[in-house]
This record gives sequence, C-alpha cells and structure tokens, in this order.
Amino acid sequence: MSKDYYAILGVERDATGEQIKKAYRRQAMKVHPDVAQGEDAAEQFKELSEAYEVLSDPNKRSVYDRGGDPMGRGFGGAGGFGGAGFGGGFDFSTIMDAMFGAQAGRGPRSRTAQGQDALVRARLDLHEAVFGCTKPIKIDTAVVCPRCQGSGGEDDSQPITCTSCSGLGEVTSIQRSFLGDIRTSQRCPTCQGFGNIVLQPCTECSGEGRVRSSRTISVRIPAGVSTGIRIHLEGQGEAGRGGGPAGDLYVQITVKEHPRFRRDGDDLELVVKIPMTAAALGTTMEVVTLEDEWEDSEVADRRIQVEVPAGTQSGSRIPIKGRGVPRLRGGGRGDLGITFVVETPTRLDEKQRELLDQLAVLRDETHVKATSQGHTGFLGWLKETFG
Repeated sequence: MSKDYYAILGVERDATGEQIKKAYRRQAMKVHPDVAQGEDAAEQFKELSEAYEVLSDPNKRSVYDRGGDPMGRGFGGAGGFGGAGFGGGFDFSTIMDAMFGAQAGRGPRSRTAQGQDALVRARLDLHEAVFGCTKPIKIDTAVVCPRCQGSGGEDDSQPITCTSCSGLGEVTSIQRSFLGDIRTSQRCPTCQGFGNIVLQPCTECSGEGRVRSSRTISVRIPAGVSTGIRIHLEGQGEAGRGGGPAGDLYVQITVKEHPRFRRDGDDLELVVKIPMTAAALGTTMEVVTLEDEWEDSEVADRRIQVEVPAGTQSGSRIPIKGRGVPRLRGGGRGDLGITFVVETPTRLDEKQRELLDQLAVLRDETHVKATSQGHTGFLGWLKETFG
C-alpha cells in the first residue's frame, strides 16, 4: 500500500482498537473541514477517515497488514467510505462512530449470512491412522431449520419493509454541537438493521433460519495421518443464518499410543524378546505385524518370518523394508524396525546349570573381569548398544 494508515493516525502497528479509536478522535478534531482553516482540510479528513475505516475493521486491517489492498474488495461503494463522496455535502457517520460510539449503518443488512467454520477432534487407534479408515464422528452444529428450510418465516411468510427506517436498515438523527448540525446514523432498533420485518417468525428457529442439532457423519481418514493433522471438509460446518451457505468443518487427528508398536515418522518400531540360546545360535522367528489389527489386510501380511543371526546382541535392530507407515504425501511405506532384547534365564535346574558351567569352562568365562568401554564411556556404550 502507498499510504501508511498507521502514520496517518499516529499510532504504532500493534495498536489496539481502543488506541486507534482515541487517535482518530484526537486527529478528527484538528482536521475536520468545519474546524480546520486549511484548503486541504477536507482531503486530510478524508485520508484520516479512510485510515480509521481500515484499521478499525479487523478483516480490512488484516488485508492491509499483509500488503493487500483493502479498498479493492468492493466495500464502501464507488464513493470510497460511507457511500458518500466529499465533493458535495459531508457524511459525519464515521466521525460519530469513533467519537460517540454510534454504530453507523451501511445500508440494510442481509438476512442471509455465511456460517462459521467448526472444529471437532477424532481419536484414532494406531492401525486406523497408519492404514486409513472411515470414521463415524458426532458433531454438534447449527443446521438449516427443518420447519422453514432457512427462510425464517412461518408458513412461507415473507418479510415486509420496516416502516421505522423505510427499508434502509438505519435511522438518522441530527444533533447540534460546536461543529454545527451533525447527522448520525445507527442501526434501526425495530428491524435490527435488516430493513424488513418477518411478521410471523418460524416457531422452530425464531426467525433465525437454523437450529442446533447433533448429527453423525462419516469421515474418510487417509492412510498415514498423524497427531495434529487436520482434515478439511468443505460445507460441513455451521449452517449460515437465513439459509446462507454453511462454513467448513475441520477434523483434528489425535493418535492413541499402542501397547507394542511405536511410531517414528514413517517407521514403526517393535521390541522383541529372544532367549539367550536363540541369540547365540541364531534362529527364525515369527513376528506379528500391525496388519494383524487391520481387518482389511491380507492374511499373509499379518505374520512375517524374521531371521535372527547367530550372535545377536541386545539392542540389535533389523529393518524390514516397506512394512512401516504409508507416506501421506508420496508413495511407498517406511520400515518396520525390530529391536531385539536378549533374555538371560533366571531359573535353572541342576542339569541346565551343569551344562552352562561346562560352556563357561569351554569359553574360559569362569572368571570374568570388567573391561573398559573406551573413550565413549558408559552412557556412550548404552547409546551404541540400544540405539
């Protein structure tokens, strides 16, 4: 934007709405055309009003702060602000907004309005998040009134023009002040600014055109989602007022912890205990995969055969390619990492102890001495051993 609205009002960029309003009041008293003597007073006041119009509106201010042109969105009409130009006559509604708190209208309000967005949360089991699912989710939102179908009127009752404001949606009063006669506009209290009145409001929604209701929808959860992901469902949020379009629905995902599997990005991690003898001699063992909890999986995928090499140590990890989490963006799957923990027997009968004694003698391990772990230290050794 070529104009610095903050500089025109004399406020910082993080100024609050109240600070902006006070600054506008202060500046307006100086540059108002009926008070200031300068030839450019009207132009200065127009700039000041334009700055206040933008910065006092959160939506327009947001557009301006992002470098956009809030005036390019079509609000305010061809005359700029308030629908009236500064060439002939003067509209005091903007200054009265700031100085006296009056909410000046801009023509009648529409009875139809866009509904708000809604947010619900869904807790998933690990296999549901990994492989995807269709989840029934209960939501409590405003829906179109089933009695009047959003019109707000009873038995197809049509709105009639408000006689208090003649359909303008606002009423005007004139006050005398040191500035002269000042015209102020505010929302019509009879029709609440709509410009018309529904004589027979719907008894179900009281003329709102919508009611609150609980409903259950089926949400398709894609494979590979994780905690914090939001699924966007267009038009499934709050129904709009007066039959207006509904907002959007966002489903925020939370994945529950699994008792055996741990997720690490696109990988799944599993800890498997093996006997000391199997670790020393090597073996083939069957491992149950996460697919065992997914009813749509192939039966052959629910078990895999894992080769345990001879001499396997506690903390050793074997990656099984392509058996992890499907990548949410992109093809393929991560790995299934299997980490082995070697179990040392705690209860030995006499024969087993005798055999282990013989093994210890053969391996010259009857008298074991502590050995240094080198420069890595004990903590480093733990890290290297157990990853």
